Amino acid sequence: MKNKKNKLKTRHSAAKRYRKTKTGKILRRKAYRGHILEKKTQKRKRNLRKKGLVSLGDSFAVRLMLPN
Repeated sequence: MKNKKNKLKTRHSAAKRYRKTKTGKILRRKAYRGHILEKKTQKRKRNLRKKGLVSLGDSFAVRLMLPN
């Protein structure tokens, strides 16, 4: 029998937080939008609504968590 590699399981905690784009980049939610919002400007809160990209160094770890 041939040696088979084990299937990598998806980490569901990561699956809830990250999405892959068609080009292979990883999207994330921006920080600083959970609470204490009164003192932050509308412009700042509006920009925090947008998605951010995971940095290159962190994306290697996230790719292992999201094999599919």
